[in-house]
Amino acid sequence: MPTLAVELNGDEVHSISAPDQFTTTTPFSVELANRGRSTHVHLHLDDELDRVASLDAVNHYVEDESTKRVHVATADVERSVRGKLKVVTGYGSNTTYVDVRIDPPVDAGPDEVVVDERFSEPPEQPPSPPRSQRLVAAVDAAIERGGVPALIVGLIAVGLGVAAAFAIDSALVFLVVGAVLAVTLAATLLILS
Repeated sequence: MPTLAVELNGDEVHSISAPDQFTTTTPFSVELANRGRSTHVHLHLDDELDRVASLDAVNHYVEDESTKRVHVATADVERSVRGKLKVVTGYGSNTTYVDVRIDPPVDAGPDEVVVDERFSEPPEQPPSPPRSQRLVAAVDAAIERGGVPALIVGLIAVGLGVAAAFAIDSALVFLVVGAVLAVTLAATLLILS
């Protein structure tokens, strides 16, 4: 939100320091920055400005070394409107005028979005590579990720498990070796896919 900065009690008691002019296209705020003792401030919009802008309150009390913001609502205008904002302190002992200009809002253009016709159709999908090419790519990916030592250790473990199952000749060992083979095969497929 645009801000019109006004300094109070900066140089001396009841002094007002404000810009000569202020321009906006939207509602704005008047920032009353008090640099000294507490003070009463009166804000007044002249007739021209009062037709398109309004203040919630015109009399304001600003405490010692504090800042108060006063909101100024504005209506949409079709042409620029100029007027004066009067700032008064010390019960009328000091007065300053700021030339305020409220311009029409900047035209943002139409809300319409133009879409290229090429984007209305889904993109063409390249054909999936053959199975042998996917297998080679999976092996390359496994090598890049450091999966080769795991595959070698897995194959050695499977070989030892099968050898132990035949040597012991036990149904329980065959079941355990089968479970290990299934897990190893699943892990290998996950690595290769």
